[in-house]
Amino acid sequence: MTELVTRDDKDGLAILTLNRPDKLNSLTVSLFKQLRQHISDIRRDDTIGCVILRGAGKCFSAGHDLNDISEGEEVPSRGWHSETLRMMEKLPKPVIAAVHSHCYTGALEVALAADFIVAADNTKFGDTHAKWALTPIWGMSQRLPRRVGIATAKKLMFTCETVLADEALRIGLTEQVFPVADFEAETEALARRILENSAFSHAANKRLLEATDADPLDAGLQWEVMENEGTGPDMQDRINAFVKK
Repeated sequence: MTELVTRDDKDGLAILTLNRPDKLNSLTVSLFKQLRQHISDIRRDDTIGCVILRGAGKCFSAGHDLNDISEGEEVPSRGWHSETLRMMEKLPKPVIAAVHSHCYTGALEVALAADFIVAADNTKFGDTHAKWALTPIWGMSQRLPRRVGIATAKKLMFTCETVLADEALRIGLTEQVFPVADFEAETEALARRILENSAFSHAANKRLLEATDADPLDAGLQWEVMENEGTGPDMQDRINAFVKK
């Protein structure tokens, strides 16, 4: 079977690569099935502490394959794509979307399901659902306004305009922009800094942030006090190593 999503493990880091470079990594049901399997495998793999999701070749992804749509793609169930991205979003490990060049519509929905996005300086983001008389069903209407604010989300969705990397950084769509020549190395270095810290804390913090997102402050503070997961099994070793320096 063709590897439409490849996985490369490097000392605790799993790199998932959308692998249809001849089609600009456009997204099909078959590709999503492989992405979903990798997500399930990584959830059960205690050797992996961080994930990078990227695209092969010229770009991250040009978006949902319009040929698939026009031919009446067979989706396993209603909401299946959205469910797959939610599985990735809820992985108990940090997930970085490493985006270069094109990242449009369905591809942006995929990237938004990561914990955060980093972009090469040649990246172009856009939501073109309205251009094709489509509406989002993979999460755009929920994740985009949480990332950039509802007014900016409306502007992007209504105009279908392209946003360049620097503007994406300004509006909070991406967290960091790297020169395209250094993009792979800089992204991996960022992932390594994450891996230096406690996997227990990463998982607990993700659950805490997820549970209280958009809650009133007092409710969130109370949740943090009552549902805090305490200290991890590596706490004492980490403190001892610091004290001995």
